Amino acid sequence: METLVNLDKTLTERIKAPSQAHALWKLGAFFAHSGDSWFWLAGLGLIWLVAADNWHRNAAILGISIVIQAVLVLSIKFTIKRARPEGEWGAIYRNTDPHSFPSGHATRAFMLAAMALALGPAWFGIVVLLWAPLVSLARVYVGLHYLSDILAGAVLGLMIGWGFLLCFPLVISIFPWVF
Repeated sequence: METLVNLDKTLTERIKAPSQAHALWKLGAFFAHSGDSWFWLAGLGLIWLVAADNWHRNAAILGISIVIQAVLVLSIKFTIKRARPEGEWGAIYRNTDPHSFPSGHATRAFMLAAMALALGPAWFGIVVLLWAPLVSLARVYVGLHYLSDILAGAVLGLMIGWGFLLCFPLVISIFPWVF
């Protein structure tokens, strides 16, 4: 186990940005923030309010999924209690959620990718699928996660996404006014 932990730390250090003083780091910080749940919930809430038909329904499905996913991931994080990598950037994350395993951003990004591919339209699914690994790797690049945090988050996100897709027909039939 110690060998795996050391390998994880070594690979994480190779991915992590050497400093915050260059344009690539700023791009990494942008992608690292783009997976924030509040950002997605605000956008999906707006879509839910103004859109009709499939976009209205899909915004509700994705928004509800984000809330449930956040509760599940926080439960796991506060059970495992793995400390984030040392660093100063990302104080909002370090103060509100000091635990790193699994990455909530990676979980959310890959959950959204799986669901977007299934819900459509195809272009939306492809864009979210291309975005998901960028968010995940950016979390390591800016020093907020270990590589294993995002790998576990990606797998968990895919599983949660497909699980939600299986459950939502029942949820829609119970609460049709939301969708």
